[in-house]
Amino acid sequence: MSEWLLSFGIEFNFLPHLVALLVAYLLALPIGWDREQNERSAGLRTFPLVAIAACGFIQASEKITLGNAEATARVLEGLINGVGFIGGGAILVGKMGTRGTATAASIWATGAIGAAVGLGSYDTAIVLSVVTFATLRVMTNFKSEGNPVNLPVKPPDQE
Repeated sequence: MSEWLLSFGIEFNFLPHLVALLVAYLLALPIGWDREQNERSAGLRTFPLVAIAACGFIQASEKITLGNAEATARVLEGLINGVGFIGGGAILVGKMGTRGTATAASIWATGAIGAAVGLGSYDTAIVLSVVTFATLRVMTNFKSEGNPVNLPVKPPDQE
């Protein structure tokens, strides 16, 4: 197939892209697993998909940004906003308070993991993955449902 594409002058060197997408997927998997184990609204499918999509957007933009830092920054800005919007869907506000902020933040972090891999910053992506996973696993032990931080806040006119 690559020979056929080359006959049209299309370079088809997909191995580096495939490796990057696989790395983004694998780095997001533990985070998705954690959310799935804790029965959160997003889980084992969502997090790897966010990571590979973010990585894919960065990689797809390489041909149009051509190493231009300003253009790459605009792509990242759009990606940050888009992933933030998706993460916002995980936040639920009700009479008993707000839930899903950790899931929303971890979706955002997973987008950053994918973007870092897409930019070739594998070290940054690994650190983000480890810190995000560790925060979700370890810091949960310090959170309790009776914690005043988790109680609903009444508006001043209802006190």
